[in-house]
Amino acid sequence: VQLQASGGGLVQPGDSLRLSCTASGATLNSYVVAWFRQAPGKEREAVSVSRRSGGMTYYADSVKGRFTVSRDNAKNTAYLQMNSLKEDDTAVYYCAAGVPILSAQWESRNYRAWGQGTQVTVSS
Repeated sequence: VQLQASGGGLVQPGDSLRLSCTASGATLNSYVVAWFRQAPGKEREAVSVSRRSGGMTYYADSVKGRFTVSRDNAKNTAYLQMNSLKEDDTAVYYCAAGVPILSAQWESRNYRAWGQGTQVTVSS
């Protein structure tokens, strides 16, 4: 599966953005989809995990209540809706697809396919 991430940009604190992750070469339904982010000088961290279509979604504490993941099966696309953005959310965001077990879903090494990254900058 190949992934194409898009939707990043420069916004002000409190604004919203929606990131998209479109898959080709395979059906995204078959995969766990995670969104990771990496800020300058920091390690890559997972912010959300969506189990296979119809399954549970999970969020890091830092984004819980502000970020929401969804999928559009007809478009073979996953989304990350980000509301109430903070300057701490500034990072390059990546989508990833894989088949990790539940206990390993937060670890980047368990995802086989990655999008190219999209920059999100939150600044006043």
